[in-house]
Amino acid sequence: MTAPVLFDIPGPKARSRIRIGTGIGILLILGLIAVVLIRLGNNGQLDPQRWAVLFDPRTGVPQTLWRTLINTLQVAAVGMVVATIVGLLLAVGRLSDHRFVRWLTGLYIEFFRAIPLLVVIFALYFLLPKYGIRPTAFQALAGGLILYNSAVLAEIFRAGILSIDKGQSEAAFGIGMRKSQVMTQILLPQATRRMLPVLVAQLVVLLKDSSLGFIIGYFELLRGARSLVEFFTPRFGSEYTFQLYVAAGLIYIVINVLLSTLARYIEKRTRRSTKAAVAEEADLPTEVAMGGSGISSTV
Repeated sequence: MTAPVLFDIPGPKARSRIRIGTGIGILLILGLIAVVLIRLGNNGQLDPQRWAVLFDPRTGVPQTLWRTLINTLQVAAVGMVVATIVGLLLAVGRLSDHRFVRWLTGLYIEFFRAIPLLVVIFALYFLLPKYGIRPTAFQALAGGLILYNSAVLAEIFRAGILSIDKGQSEAAFGIGMRKSQVMTQILLPQATRRMLPVLVAQLVVLLKDSSLGFIIGYFELLRGARSLVEFFTPRFGSEYTFQLYVAAGLIYIVINVLLSTLARYIEKRTRRSTKAAVAEEADLPTEVAMGGSGISSTV
């Protein structure tokens, strides 16, 4: 077992201090949560009757939250799929042997990375109609998410590809593989496993950024919660405002946790399959692993 390079293994006293610090931190967090709950309870925000409105079909709240959740997932799914594909193509273009292709893709990436996403959405929704193109709120929001996130994902893909040891691509070229084969069969599979956590983190950001559709009138989850608040306020004041916004926030949290869990599951499966393939190859005789030359000589 090799010792860590960047830090020393903590001794008994250090481990004791770490446990004490962790315990104090947990107590502080629990105390803060208790204070918040007490304040909410004193204001009547924990009254079960207020939370029951979220599950009562007669109020229309569950239907509205469900409908807006579907709208959010639709635009996020389109943005994730298209932005990932475009980002991968941009990363390959950024690594191209042709200078013009590298310059063109680099210009696209730097341009859309430098512009705030909200400005991109505004430009698509309010400026394009002046030139005869009238996108819907869904198209403008999805287009903004794709343009911005494809530029960010392109740099993630490029960094993942460049992190692979150059010796592997050189060996692949040495046995006659084309650059497209090296990219698809050697570099991308390994790079995807390495950059999966960062890739998922950016997709989670994309999902949360779909709430910017609120600005251009797209009826997504945040917009739905706001419309419910505006509907209940004339009759009940701000009695249900807290509950409605908390419900929308919890839905976002659940979706992001599920997405992160799925990514960790995929990462574990790919690691397990890779280790199994390496172990299976290691169990083979040397002659077989080297291409079967030893077998032919014995026969």
